[in-house]
Amino acid sequence: MEGKLIWWSPSPSWLMLSTLCLLLCAAQLQTSSATVAAAGTVPIPAGNVVPSAGVKLTSGKDEAMIDNGIIQLTLTNPGGFVRALKYQGVENVLETHEPDDFGGYFDVSWDHPGGEGKTEQVVGTKFTVITETEDQVELSFSSSWAASPKDLVPLNVDKRFIVQKGVSGFYWYVIVERLKGWPDVNMDQHRMVFRPKITMFKYMAVSDEIQKMMPAYKDRETGEKLAYPEAVLLTTAIEPEFKDQVDDKYQYSMEIKDHKLKGWISDDPKIGFWVISPSEEYIAGGPNKPELTCHCGPICLAMFTSVHYSGLDMVTEYRNGEPWKKVFGPVMVYLNSIVPSNDHAALWQDAKAQMEKEVQNWPYNFVASADYLPAAKRGSVSGQLLVDDKVLSPTPKEACTAYVGLALPGTTEVAFQFDVKGYQFWTQTDPKGNEVKLGPVTYKAPRNGPTLWEIGIPDRSAAEFFVPDPDPKFVNKFFVDKPNDKYRQYGLWLRYPELYPKSDLVFDIGVSNYSKDWFFAHVLRYV
Repeated sequence: MEGKLIWWSPSPSWLMLSTLCLLLCAAQLQTSSATVAAAGTVPIPAGNVVPSAGVKLTSGKDEAMIDNGIIQLTLTNPGGFVRALKYQGVENVLETHEPDDFGGYFDVSWDHPGGEGKTEQVVGTKFTVITETEDQVELSFSSSWAASPKDLVPLNVDKRFIVQKGVSGFYWYVIVERLKGWPDVNMDQHRMVFRPKITMFKYMAVSDEIQKMMPAYKDRETGEKLAYPEAVLLTTAIEPEFKDQVDDKYQYSMEIKDHKLKGWISDDPKIGFWVISPSEEYIAGGPNKPELTCHCGPICLAMFTSVHYSGLDMVTEYRNGEPWKKVFGPVMVYLNSIVPSNDHAALWQDAKAQMEKEVQNWPYNFVASADYLPAAKRGSVSGQLLVDDKVLSPTPKEACTAYVGLALPGTTEVAFQFDVKGYQFWTQTDPKGNEVKLGPVTYKAPRNGPTLWEIGIPDRSAAEFFVPDPDPKFVNKFFVDKPNDKYRQYGLWLRYPELYPKSDLVFDIGVSNYSKDWFFAHVLRYV
């Protein structure tokens, strides 16, 4: 395998930081990985779960059911929607209202150029048993665009579900393909959506810091809509603590590098529902792109491509019959219930432990599709990354905790932030700059002299800048005592003209302090 390293530095000062980013777009790369974990054994469920005797498949006219003695997964046949998920005596931990709303589905947002946009829940038309043993069942629910009504997204879609012996959950991946010569199309979102049961799941967890009880969806329906539909002021609330607070799904976004685990917890019975994304290789936008996680509904998402936080640059455009094929996933849906420590923290920690197992086992060795490449068919790259910046040091220094990515030759025309069609392989160096074995790789900083001045820290974060207090009328109380998450509050862009009513801010080099005098976001000054 031949690879190519592509360096990116918007300014010499970027190289001063331990968070140096080595740009390496991985457009349509399917044969190499920046890091390859050894193929691992099937993960064993944590907590009080006892492995089952084997996996059993029962299929009928309109559904297929897979049971491993721990979970029972019911899928519509041949549609491939998640109809039910049974666990710990609960017949269905998902919210399903047929024929329109299922507990789990894959959808695509798309349009023909110049046409009206639509979001389509992809319906399978063919059911196939791929693998059926005591250890594993893998099912396929596929659809062919050539045999479908032409008002559907021009994609062949193969939805694959895997249930394994002794695993408290299931795996799901999707293969999408456009054939050469198919019509022009724009696609701006591919995702999996899960709907945990409304009456059970009220506690949401998307990170160590962001875990909270959530308002009911009915509270949103009676609330006051704000500047965009996703933001609602809860004027009434079933639980009084949420009254007069803002609910907004974008407040719970996380960067893709921090996106591996999110989910919901039920208090009666005490059950955790989790979505684990063990790799970012199939998610568009690179490690620093923010993406949706969970939100009021309850909803839990596995996002693959979207225009969130990026705009039209992330729309996937296909013209002149361009072919395309990509594998999204697998992701894991994990269920847990730990006795006797059934509190929120214990369920979260157990889910984190399962996530770490999935990461260690990536790439998986049990996926049947030839389009998904296991470890044995992937290469590895290793070495040490050094930065040569004579202004900072007479000798090259280790690029501590740099992000390193891998790209095919000739892929520099698409910046990794906007690469949607291909795969992205990233890793992070250790304190000595080690992680990829190319031998020492030295980047020479393009300097004409020392840095005269700079505002802030070029680390793809605005955390060091001034973030104003939110308008007291539009507060999410959960973030009030969390200074690192203050930027998540609603309506902060409206504070800018209040702070600078007559003109835009002026920053005096050597006098101003960017933590107090530089607004954290570039916004319009509405006056």
